[in-house]
Amino acid sequence: MKVLIACEYSGTVRDEFLKLGHDAFSCDILPCESDYKKEEYRHFPCDVTDMLREDQNWDLIIGHPPCTHLAVSGARWFTEGRKPWSLQEEALEFVQLLMDAPAKRICIENPVSVISTKIRKPEQIIQPYHFGHTTMKTTCLWLKNLPPLKHTEVVEPEMITMKNGKRMNKFHYDTFKLPKKERSHVRSKTFLGIAKAMASQWGSLDDGIVEKGELEL
Repeated sequence: MKVLIACEYSGTVRDEFLKLGHDAFSCDILPCESDYKKEEYRHFPCDVTDMLREDQNWDLIIGHPPCTHLAVSGARWFTEGRKPWSLQEEALEFVQLLMDAPAKRICIENPVSVISTKIRKPEQIIQPYHFGHTTMKTTCLWLKNLPPLKHTEVVEPEMITMKNGKRMNKFHYDTFKLPKKERSHVRSKTFLGIAKAMASQWGSLDDGIVEKGELEL
């Protein structure tokens, strides 16, 4: 299967497809952090739109569009006038571009965002604790010709109690201590358990058949 992981520079999802023998590539304007099969030049350091041509013949595209101007958690920056609405509009146009890309199967991944209200609701909502991690991070998946991911290892989220009595997931508490740029990077990475599920479950699909229960845009 020929796979493109769009807007990924960690190599997390791409590497799991490579390990299963797929012809997988990642693409982002930033250089790749992973050294896995580095000698094979499996990362394109360019604008992802350059990789969405018809002649690329992608079987599967998994897109991770930046959530900076899409996440519901940052909506107040627009309503309060601190950011121009044009930034959100441009971000949504990019999401639509990925959704309309010439590929047999497509997944768009994002946190809870305005994609749900401005374009359409996601086909699936998952958590890292569905895939062996003790972290809470609501993740939405918009799917084209892909079945929802099956949970692989459901565990209890690790929580801590704050001095004020409120409870918070330990992952979010720990990352609050990081500098803003590093915190954003750590929180945006795909969890390994989810990456493994994507590769093992979607990588085994027959490219020529839309299975029962799969979804088309």
